[in-house]
Amino acid sequence: MTLGLALALLGAALAVGLAGTGSSIGIGYAGQASTGAMAEDPENFGRYLILTALPGTQGIYGFIAAFLLIMKVNLLAGAPLPLSFAQGLSLFFAALPIAILGFISAIHQGKVCASGVGLTVKRPADSMKAMVLAVFVEFYAVLGLLITIFMVMGMEL
Repeated sequence: MTLGLALALLGAALAVGLAGTGSSIGIGYAGQASTGAMAEDPENFGRYLILTALPGTQGIYGFIAAFLLIMKVNLLAGAPLPLSFAQGLSLFFAALPIAILGFISAIHQGKVCASGVGLTVKRPADSMKAMVLAVFVEFYAVLGLLITIFMVMGMEL
């Protein structure tokens, strides 16, 4: 394995690892709030479920980015490309937007969703407002994924 390939795979690991970690933390915040809310208001389980699941999307974005990187270096075909240091470093840096933005936005989206659960308990009709606010936080993870995709797909190896 070349150092370049190792750097590219480290980028893939960070993309899925950091975005997934952020999603786990965010889901934890929203899940704790939802569990408490269901003790008082079990009829709104569907609304709580959506608010709890929203921070999980960043982990999916990290997985997509890692998959694209793995495909780019031909790892699944069994004959990984012998990347130069510069190529590997470029792919490593390409993974950072979704790794960093996915991690941070998932945590903050979990906090917004946890607050949205509190809103739903008091005013169930306003639960969609909480979901809209949570989507604003996710927008930046989507931008991070798009930049990662553009960078990975735009590289000549």
